[in-house]
Amino acid sequence: MQPALTFQFERAVHEYAQWRSVPEDQRSEAAAWWWGTAIAAVDETATMPVEWCATLGVADESSYAEGAAVFMKALAGQTYLPWPDGFPGKSKAIEVD
Repeated sequence: MQPALTFQFERAVHEYAQWRSVPEDQRSEAAAWWWGTAIAAVDETATMPVEWCATLGVADESSYAEGAAVFMKALAGQTYLPWPDGFPGKSKAIEVD
């Protein structure tokens, strides 16, 4: 697996954990920028680190492709994608008097 893809995947795993830590009713839509990482890893058979498997909720020794499927599932069916400043929680409305 290419080091650059490993780095991107690691970042996405950490963001995914951050996103999942927000209560669902306050959580933004999944991050659109995970899409590229997921597509790049869709055929990767290398084994992910066990910590990443736990974070993504897949079995120990799962492949990067199985991790990529988690990101794709999170993105599936979305009609709205968050701006980076609206992630991982929903943006709060500002009241104007």
